Order: sequence, then C-alpha cells, then structure tokens
Amino acid sequence: MKPSKTNPAADGGLSVGGRGAGRPLRADARRNRARLLDVADAVFSARGTSASTEEIAREAGVGIGTVFRHFPTKETLLEAVFIGRLQRLAEEAETLAEDDDPGAALFAFFSHVVEQASTKGALAEALAEAGIDFASNASPVKEGFRRALGELLARGQQAGAVREDVRLPDLLALLVGTARAGEQVGRDTAIRARTLAVVLDGLRPPGSR
Repeated sequence: MKPSKTNPAADGGLSVGGRGAGRPLRADARRNRARLLDVADAVFSARGTSASTEEIAREAGVGIGTVFRHFPTKETLLEAVFIGRLQRLAEEAETLAEDDDPGAALFAFFSHVVEQASTKGALAEALAEAGIDFASNASPVKEGFRRALGELLARGQQAGAVREDVRLPDLLALLVGTARAGEQVGRDTAIRARTLAVVLDGLRPPGSR
C-alpha cells in the first residue's frame, strides 16, 4: 500500500491530546497510545460506544490514568478511533483508485465499507462525520477520506462504469445510508446483499444494468 495522503499525526499519536498538546511523544508513549486505540476500536466494535473507558483500560492492561493522559475524555477517545478508521479507509480508497478497473474498484470499496459496518457498530457515525461542513470542522483525515473517495468516483465515471450525475455528496449519503442499513440487519447477510445490490445497480449507468 502506498503512503497515505492523510495527516499521519491524526492517527499516529505524535502529540498529546490534553496537556502539552503538540509536544512529540516518546516511543513508549506512542506505543501505549497505539495500543489503547487498537483496544478501544475492538471494545467499541464488540460492545458499542456505550463501553466505558474503564473497560478499555482493563482490556489494554493499563490504569485509567494512562487512558486519560492520552485521551482526556471518552469523546476524544471515540473521535480518535473514528479518525483511525477513516484514515485506513482513505488509504484503501487511494490504493484502489489506481486499479485498472476503476468501476469495479469503487463498487468493491463500497461493498467493503458496508461489510465492515455490519460488525463495527460505530462505523456509520464515522462516515457521517466525514460528510460534515469542513468550514466549521476541518480535519485533514476527513478531507483525505473525501478526496480519496472523490478520486474513486471520478475514475469510475471516466470509465463509464458510474452514472455521470452522481456527485460526491450523493455517494457519501448512499455510503452512510447503506452502512447504517448493514448495521441494522446485523447477521442477515441475504438482506444486506440484496440491499447492497440495489444501491450499486442505482450507481451504474442505465444502459449497463
């Protein structure tokens, strides 16, 4: 995978989120932060966003004070987890944008996101956050996700595989809506597959359906 165009500091833990923000972290502190993010992602995926920071500290094998040194509130921890997910998706979209079949790449990415949403309960919220007004909340990672998705869409349209009237906000809305639907049906893979097929058919030019 090629290097991401998104902000590496947003998910890499290069600075402290509370006191001393902007100060580079030592190597051991970076490892602790990365470990906390991995554990928090797994806990939130398994138990939902209502899971407590105490649960995450126990799973990570650290004290609650360590959690709060890196993430002063649960909200900042949730945001860091969501941004990490968006960054990984942006990297995947950037890689797929170079595929020889851009239409198939876009549909594969769309399908992968929906599949993840069925097991990661907060993924749709993270995607919804990517579509907010950046005039009021400009995040390099969110911008990177939108840029990568926009590139996938543009290449798919240039190849004649995607309807020309679909804009990036339309695609984001469909992605968030289908991801939420994937969460709702849970383990019912047949309904999720039919819903996804209908949405993807709607993205294709009329003559190619």
